[in-house]
Amino acid sequence: MDRYKAVCFDLDGTVYRGNEVIPEAALLIEGLQRRGIEPYYITNNSSRTAEQFQKKLLLMGIKAERDHIMTSAIAAAKYCKEHFNGASIMMIGEEGLEQALVSEGFKLTSENPDVVIVGIDRSITYEKLASASLAIRAGAHFIATNGDRAFPTEKGLVPGNGSFVKLLESTTERNAIYVGKPESHMLHFIQQKGYRKGEMIMIGDNYETDILAGIRFGIDTIHVEGGVTSLETVLEQLERPTYFYKSLADWK
Repeated sequence: MDRYKAVCFDLDGTVYRGNEVIPEAALLIEGLQRRGIEPYYITNNSSRTAEQFQKKLLLMGIKAERDHIMTSAIAAAKYCKEHFNGASIMMIGEEGLEQALVSEGFKLTSENPDVVIVGIDRSITYEKLASASLAIRAGAHFIATNGDRAFPTEKGLVPGNGSFVKLLESTTERNAIYVGKPESHMLHFIQQKGYRKGEMIMIGDNYETDILAGIRFGIDTIHVEGGVTSLETVLEQLERPTYFYKSLADWK
């Protein structure tokens, strides 16, 4: 544990499940903070702002620094700042994505955009999809906050952002640039704060997103059981995590 300065936690399934904190994760985070290590929190959820995640964590007894919360919305805005600075942007998404784009100084438009960004939008309409499709066909760059095709609710799995992105890809015959996990853009932006890859570690319950993001970025990873991916499935993979634990209480 002592070698890592940037400890990056997935949120849902790793730090909490729904609105319930995972005690072992909370204790690990507290222990890291006592040692002067402020963890990072990484999520593909683009709907909420960093402040909203900060408040949710605080209700669970976890004090998180705002600038240590990295959502796929924040990463998408930073990606656009790096590659399309000054561009006009058409957005499908919610408050988290809108705030991230405005914070980076982008102008949002409903006509003739340079870039179309698609994040989860639970008020999605045919008109929004049609406008995005026409803009992409007209030459706008096509970016997706993440490719999660479904996400869990108390009623079961429901369509995620990736489902709408696939619809637009099929309609426009254009492939989106994906920013969220398993792509490593979020880890890239964290590294830019001044870390070496050998000082970073990614912790998560989902092999296909959390662990692959770390592997692709070239940093150490921890798979923790009890979430999306079983240990048996992890052990079947050609590329395995650096460590795998039954619970985060086992990481010393």
